[in-house]
Amino acid sequence: MKRLMVLIGSIVIMFSCQQADKPAQAVEDMEPDENAERIQTDSISGLVIDENFELIRGQCTACHSAMLITQNNASRDGWEQMIRWMQKDQGLWDLGENEPKILDYLSKHYGLKKKGRRAPLTDVEWYELKDEL
Repeated sequence: MKRLMVLIGSIVIMFSCQQADKPAQAVEDMEPDENAERIQTDSISGLVIDENFELIRGQCTACHSAMLITQNNASRDGWEQMIRWMQKDQGLWDLGENEPKILDYLSKHYGLKKKGRRAPLTDVEWYELKDEL
């Protein structure tokens, strides 16, 4: 029981710290952001839930973890190349009429990100570390 109370206290403190720099706002004053896209993910697989979720879960996770999908991003062509590789080298079956739906889902939810890593550092004066030993 004591551990549970400590855990709950820790969660409350973390939430409070995250909210500290935000202005207070009454719940009834809040309006939903109409431009915000509401994406639901499956609590077990982590895959985005949409009309093709069951198809993806059935076809893709029959052989590998959903994490292989969620940790990758590729263009539609990139996902198609991965499917061709899986068919050629890994024994993936012909996806038939489901392939366009699968590619639509993957490129929509796990497509190329508009923003990636930061730009490389330039014009930096590096200094040599001296071995003190």
